[in-house]
Amino acid sequence: MEPAQLPNEAALRAALTAVRTWKPYDGDALLDDAGDVLDTVAPSEERVEELGQRLRGDLMQLVGIATTFEAEKQDPRAVQRIGSARRSIQAEMPGDYGRAVSHLRRMGWAVQELLELLVEIGCVKAPDSLSEVP
Repeated sequence: MEPAQLPNEAALRAALTAVRTWKPYDGDALLDDAGDVLDTVAPSEERVEELGQRLRGDLMQLVGIATTFEAEKQDPRAVQRIGSARRSIQAEMPGDYGRAVSHLRRMGWAVQELLELLVEIGCVKAPDSLSEVP
């Protein structure tokens, strides 16, 4: 019998970082982030970078879910929506405020549309705010 080997330190650190940065699915939070940029009143210039980071994280999470559940095999619309989300994730935030707001709004639409599709095909639970009775 071989003696137990110590785990690779780099692999342990990577796993710990992943656990620390993991964000559970929260459909209502995703909709709130999208709503912050899709509102009729544009976000302030001070919030542009923060909102961009949050939306990028939201899109990464949704793309990960879509990929895991092979959404593109379940619905042909997924290919376009995942592609749109990936382009938004990779795009740099424009330095100009007006263009940055436009970029944020595209990201917000990408979150909203991909989330809607994932709910529709059963990959994620519908946000509680959409199922509440007034």
